[in-house]
Amino acid sequence: MALQGPTKTVAQTVSLVVVMGALAWASVPFYDWFCRVTGFGGTPGISETADADILDQTIKVRFDASLERDMPWEFRPEVREMELRIGETGLAFYEAYNPTQVAVAGSASYNVAPYEAGGFFSKIDCFCFEEQVLQPGERVMMPVTFYVDPEIVTDRDAKYVHTITLSYTFYEIDIPEDYAAADTGADFARN
Repeated sequence: MALQGPTKTVAQTVSLVVVMGALAWASVPFYDWFCRVTGFGGTPGISETADADILDQTIKVRFDASLERDMPWEFRPEVREMELRIGETGLAFYEAYNPTQVAVAGSASYNVAPYEAGGFFSKIDCFCFEEQVLQPGERVMMPVTFYVDPEIVTDRDAKYVHTITLSYTFYEIDIPEDYAAADTGADFARN
């Protein structure tokens, strides 16, 4: 029994709406996956270990820090720039300070520039992989361990990159429930 007339039109319209909704729902995780795999948009990769090859060529890595408009922290890189050999593991620190009278939680988003370097810049460990909670007046040094993949020197576009900028932006998030519960218990025990 084939659909005809208005019934067929309604069925096609509903099918189109369902397909478009599914595509819209899948677009965010697909785009995130695509950026992580290809380095598109300056998204750095994540790696368990550094590459075994270390080249004699060097590359400069600059460090940038910013805050979302209402984030009350102070946030800055410990050093603004370092030079390392391509393939060598680098370690940099960012300093965060909470000048307020309350605990503040934050999460960092990140990217690298120029975008051509995104697929070749890999993080081994980073403070940005976890949410951060700073107590009133607390100052912390947060590490990031990284390397630049030696394949960068053979890439058609990226081989001309001599300086990479690693940028972080911290934004405020809600205090995690498990942290808030633990903090409330600690306050109760002190009273």
